[in-house]
Amino acid sequence: MISLPFDVVVFDLDGTLVDSSADLAAALNHVLARMGRPVVDEATVRRLVGRGARVLIREGLALSGESSEALVEENYPAFIDYYADHICVGTRPYPGVEATLDALGARGARRAICTNKPERLTHLLVQALGWQECFEAIVGADTTGARKPDPAPLHEAIARAGGRRAVLVGDSITDAETARAAGLPFVAVSYGFADRPVEALGADAIVQDFARLPEVLAGL
Repeated sequence: MISLPFDVVVFDLDGTLVDSSADLAAALNHVLARMGRPVVDEATVRRLVGRGARVLIREGLALSGESSEALVEENYPAFIDYYADHICVGTRPYPGVEATLDALGARGARRAICTNKPERLTHLLVQALGWQECFEAIVGADTTGARKPDPAPLHEAIARAGGRRAVLVGDSITDAETARAAGLPFVAVSYGFADRPVEALGADAIVQDFARLPEVLAGL
């Protein structure tokens, strides 16, 4: 069995463990449609995900006209309510994720989520996927009062998981900057919602096949 140099493996959620683009696009389009704005496709949403719902709404509105903070706040509750009610309609784990989470647990690693999704919605999605037993800690955008790339949520996830030697696995520049701010190694997945080539993230390692993650971690 591969020996891991980390006792906590922290994961981003959207674009790393799950492809949630269909459900996020549906929630954004619900907001746009109720405002009489043109809807957007999943490919567009993929480029906007990762910095939280408010940024997603702001950028979605900007594609077709005015995008003020007042409009964002006005439409944020409708986005959250719709998304909560449809949180796992089209969302699916990426290939190899579930088996690899199990494999990491079998090797004694504590697994945590650190996401810019609100904590309540993160728990709803984890429950819908049947992953309640997979994670020792879940930290969302509103758990600490700070959101990635601030390192505070990552530190909180590690503390709640009960470990010290940690690594962050993610898909975006936000995750890369979070790991860097926390002084931790960063492993990037080659798929996901990144707004730039994965090679530009400055990761310590890149994973193309999620099933190879334990092997990659062992080599860091």
